[in-house]
Amino acid sequence: MTVRIAVVGAGLIGARHAEAIAAAPDAALASVTDPSEVGQKVATAQGVRHFTTLAKMLAEDRPDGVILATPNQAHVEGALDCIAAGMPVLVEKPLATDLDGAGRIVAAASAAGVSVAVGHHRRHNPLIARAKAEIAAGRIGRIIAVQGTTWFLKPEEYFDVEWRRKPGAGPVYLNLIHDIDLLRHLCGEIASVHAMESNAVRGNEVEETAVILVRFESGALGTVSVSDTVVAPWSWELTARENAAYPATGENCYWIGGTEGSLALPNLSLWSNPGKRSWWEPISATRLPFGLDDPLVRQVRQFVAVIRGEEAPLVPVEEGMRNLRVIEAVKRSAASGATVELG
Repeated sequence: MTVRIAVVGAGLIGARHAEAIAAAPDAALASVTDPSEVGQKVATAQGVRHFTTLAKMLAEDRPDGVILATPNQAHVEGALDCIAAGMPVLVEKPLATDLDGAGRIVAAASAAGVSVAVGHHRRHNPLIARAKAEIAAGRIGRIIAVQGTTWFLKPEEYFDVEWRRKPGAGPVYLNLIHDIDLLRHLCGEIASVHAMESNAVRGNEVEETAVILVRFESGALGTVSVSDTVVAPWSWELTARENAAYPATGENCYWIGGTEGSLALPNLSLWSNPGKRSWWEPISATRLPFGLDDPLVRQVRQFVAVIRGEEAPLVPVEEGMRNLRVIEAVKRSAASGATVELG
């Protein structure tokens, strides 16, 4: 049975979701909902109906599931409307712009028994599955230190859209939350953060740069830096080859160091001493093979299984809320100058 999935929100990521649905087996794009002319263009290009509101779409052409790719500030309302309609929904990250909104989604989904997934699509990448397996197998030993870099330049025209200049739309919410999700997934829960942020270049209401010290519950320590105003090759977008719109640099952006070795991502280079562990001994890297399937297409395939009731979401709504809890802690720490414990 083909599963009909509607896309709500026709921005950059919404258009990619529409393409991913078209490329995924057992899935078909049901419609595109967006009040703008862009929404009409995306719908026309895909040969499906266009709606201006979620309510109208649900009333006139009910799909089997919804991918919600609206601006962040509209996630809560849209997710709650889908849940109220008994509609499985995949909400783009972040789940909400605050924990109160995220909590409302979690509570509503639980009460209604409706499946809600969160669009942290990087977990669907085969290289992340391989990295997770290598770490679980003890290939790098106990994780001691982590370093993550997310540096890129969003051009000035990107900010012509007003909501992208407002709180909740900066690289902490839009980009860092992906990195936090992967670091939690690979290295364990985060216990505390200490952060600083700046908007010194553009002067918008929202941050453009943030630096975070991270302490994991395991005792491992990490540093994460994010900026959307730096010309650099060290970000997931420019290294992971997930999206052809970004030039591939061949660099890494995450480094995970352990007592038996270290892992560099996304190239999946595993560094270790062939013999005795020591900085005086030879050290070499093994490039681990992994698949190159499009994570967005894999995410759609998994969402199809969720809609059918065959699987639970790979990234359930509770995980989206945990990621948001870390991001909120980053924002609170940056505002107060104090370390924030996550409990």
